[in-house]
Amino acid sequence: QVQLVESGGGPVQAGGSLRLSCAASGRALSMYATGWFRQAPGKERAFVAAISRNGGSTTYADSVKGRFTISRDNARNTVTLQIDSLTPEETAVYYCASRGPLISTSAYQRDSEYDYWGQGTQVTVSS
Repeated sequence: QVQLVESGGGPVQAGGSLRLSCAASGRALSMYATGWFRQAPGKERAFVAAISRNGGSTTYADSVKGRFTISRDNARNTVTLQIDSLTPEETAVYYCASRGPLISTSAYQRDSEYDYWGQGTQVTVSS
């Protein structure tokens, strides 16, 4: 069982940046692929970015490519999402999720592929 806790959200102005963290406990995160998703008010949860368990593979939603960067520090059991150039439309609750334990070094985009979820961290972007 993996417990995930997100942090780093908050209010930010359009064009600003935030650094979201996902801290894992209970298992070594090195055996788990991890992803970030977001859910805006009134909308379905959407994929943002994902990283393989060893960090060798990453994938991003088209809308965030070039602005968001996912990375991981398995020694610290954390996955980080650097988000830059935010727009008000990206106001949402951001969730991290993990899948595993795995041998595969794939990154996954579908939320149905993930086993464990955090409670989310609110990002509010003002214009």
